[in-house]
Amino acid sequence: MVAVGPTAAHPLDALVADEIRSAVAILRDSERVGDDVLFAMVTLDEPSRDTVAGHKSGDPVDRRIRLTVLPGPEASVVEAVVSLASGEIVQWTTHPGMRPALLFDDSYRAILALRDSPEWQEAMRRRGITDFEKVQIDPWPTGNFGDPLEEGRRIARCLSYYRAEPSDNGYARPVEGVLATVDAARGEVLEVRDLGVVPLPSDSGSYLPEDHEPLRAGLLPLEIVQPEGPSFALDGNLLTWQHWTMRVAMEPLEGLVLHGIGYHDGTLRTVLHRASISEMVVPYGDPGPIHGWKNAFDVGEWGLGRMANSLSLGCDCLGEIAYLDAVFCGEHGTPYVIENAVCIHEEDYGILWKHNDLHTSRTEVRRSRRLVVSSIATVGNYEYGFYWYFYLDGTIQHEVKLTGIMSTQALRPGEEPRYGTRVAPDLAAPFHQHLFCARLDLAVDGPVNEAYEVGFEPAPPGEDNQWGNAFRQRVERLESELAAQRDVDPASSRHWRFVNPTVTNGLGTPVAYKLLPGATPTMLARPESSIGQRAGFARHNLWVTPYAPEERRAAGDYPNQHVGGDGLLRWTAADRSLVGTELVAWYSFGVTHSPRPEDWPVMPVEYCGFHLMPVGFFDRNPTLDLPPSAEHCR
Repeated sequence: MVAVGPTAAHPLDALVADEIRSAVAILRDSERVGDDVLFAMVTLDEPSRDTVAGHKSGDPVDRRIRLTVLPGPEASVVEAVVSLASGEIVQWTTHPGMRPALLFDDSYRAILALRDSPEWQEAMRRRGITDFEKVQIDPWPTGNFGDPLEEGRRIARCLSYYRAEPSDNGYARPVEGVLATVDAARGEVLEVRDLGVVPLPSDSGSYLPEDHEPLRAGLLPLEIVQPEGPSFALDGNLLTWQHWTMRVAMEPLEGLVLHGIGYHDGTLRTVLHRASISEMVVPYGDPGPIHGWKNAFDVGEWGLGRMANSLSLGCDCLGEIAYLDAVFCGEHGTPYVIENAVCIHEEDYGILWKHNDLHTSRTEVRRSRRLVVSSIATVGNYEYGFYWYFYLDGTIQHEVKLTGIMSTQALRPGEEPRYGTRVAPDLAAPFHQHLFCARLDLAVDGPVNEAYEVGFEPAPPGEDNQWGNAFRQRVERLESELAAQRDVDPASSRHWRFVNPTVTNGLGTPVAYKLLPGATPTMLARPESSIGQRAGFARHNLWVTPYAPEERRAAGDYPNQHVGGDGLLRWTAADRSLVGTELVAWYSFGVTHSPRPEDWPVMPVEYCGFHLMPVGFFDRNPTLDLPPSAEHCR
C-alpha cells in the first residue's frame, strides 16, 4: 500500500477531499471489500486528548481516517481505520447485527420499490389516487419491536403524502391508514398494511408567499454593518475571538463539533476538550399502528451533518459572515462538499453591565457582544438550528432552534385526536418530544475535574433564623456514575458545577464552570418501552461518566433498529468513580411539543438549550477592561 504524505498541519484540522479519496483507495486496494461496498460514513478518527495536547506546530501529523462500510445488504457493519502516513489498515472491526444511519441509496431504493408495489398502488387507488408520481413517500427508520420482518435486514417504514402539484406541502395531505415495510437494502417490499380509507385533508397547507398575498408592509430595512470587518479571525478551522479560541468541524452524524475550547487569560485556559450534540430523539405519543412506532434518532439514524443546509446571507445568517464548508464522503466512496455549512458571525446582545452612580451622576455601561457559530439541518419535515454562543464574560450558551413542518395525520369526519392537536379542519399533529443530548468533554483549567450538584433550600426555623427568611446553598459531590444521574429541579435552582480541585483562583477557591439548565423535560415514554430502552439517555437530564474516547454517542454507535440498552445505559451500569479522573458531562434537554394551530403550516421557531458559566474561574468580572461604546452613547 502507498503511504500518503502529510495532509494536515494540526491533528484536528478539518477533513479534506483528498484525504477521503486516499482513505477509500487504501481500503479498496486491500481487496478486503468488494466493488459493491457502500460507505456509510468516512470521518476523521479523532486523536486522543494527549496527542492533541502534545502537538507542536510543525510536528508531523499521522492522520487516521475511520470508514464505516457495508459489505452487502445484510445487517452487518465494518469499521476500518486507515493510516494515511503508512497507507495501511490499522483497525478492522465487524459489528454483526448492526445498521448504520439510513443510507440515501437505501431510502431511494425503498421509494422506487414501493411505488412499483401492486399492493401499495391498490391502496392508493382506493383513495382515488391514480397518478403515483404525485405521492411523496417518506422512508423512516423503523425502531425495533421484535417483528420478524426486522431480523437480519436494513429496513424502512414508509409513509405516503399526496402532492397535487410539485410545490405543494406534502404534509398537509397525509395518505392516512397506509403503512409499508421495505427491505431498503434489497429494494424488496415486505408488507403493505391498509387500515382503512381516511379522506385526504382539504387544506393545501401552503406556506409560500404567493399564496398569502397581500404581504404585510411596514418592516423597513435592517442592516448590520461592521465597516472595519468582524472582530474574529479564522485560520483554517481555528477560530479566535477576543479571548476565546476553538476549532470548528462538521461531523456526518453529530453535525457541528467544537474542539479545544479555551479562554486566553494571560495563558490559554481550557474549558472544554470537545462539545457536540451526541444524539437526539423524537418520540411520538400516539400509540396507534400508523404512528406509534415513530421514534426518530436524528443523529444516529439520519445524521445532522449529512442533512446540513448550505446557509444563505440575509436569510439564515445576518451580518459580517464567515462560512466553513463541510466535506463528506458519498456512499460510493466519492467526496462531496456542502458549501457554507457553518456560519460564523458576531451579534450585539444588549447591555453587558451598567451602573448609574447616584452620588456622582456618572454612568458606566458596557454592551454585550457574542460570537455565534451555527449550522442548520433539515431532517425530513423538521429543521433544527444549532447555535453555540460565546460571550465576552466567559459564558458559553448552546441553543437549538426548532422549526419546519410537523408530522401529521388525517382525521375522519367528526374525529377528535386523543393524542394530538387538530391544526387544520381535518388534520392533526401528534404530541411528541424533541430530546437532545449534548456531550461535553470537560477540561476546566486542566483535564481532571470533579462534578457537584448545587441547589438551594430554606433554613430551618430557630434562633439563627428568627425571621424565617434564611436559605442556604446545598453542595454535593457526585462521586459515581449512578449517583450522577440527575434531573432538573427549578424550585431549588438546581445546577451542576464542574470543578478543578487542583487549581485555585485569587480568592483561594477552586476554579469551576457551572451548567445552568433551562426549562426542560425528560422522556415521557415508559422506561421498559422500546423507545425507553433505545433512548435511555433521555430518562435523565444529567449523566456524568469518566472520559473514554470510544464512548461518543449517548444511545450507542448504532441505534438504527437496535434492541436498546446501549450507550449511557450500558456504560453507567458499571457505576465507575468520578473522582480524580477526566470527566464527560452529558446533558439531555429539549421540548415536549403540544402542537398549536399557530404551528401550522410551518412552525415558528421554538427554543431550548443551556448555559455554561464561569464560577470562580476568574477573580472578578473579566470584562472590566472593555472600552465604553462612546460612539453609540448619545
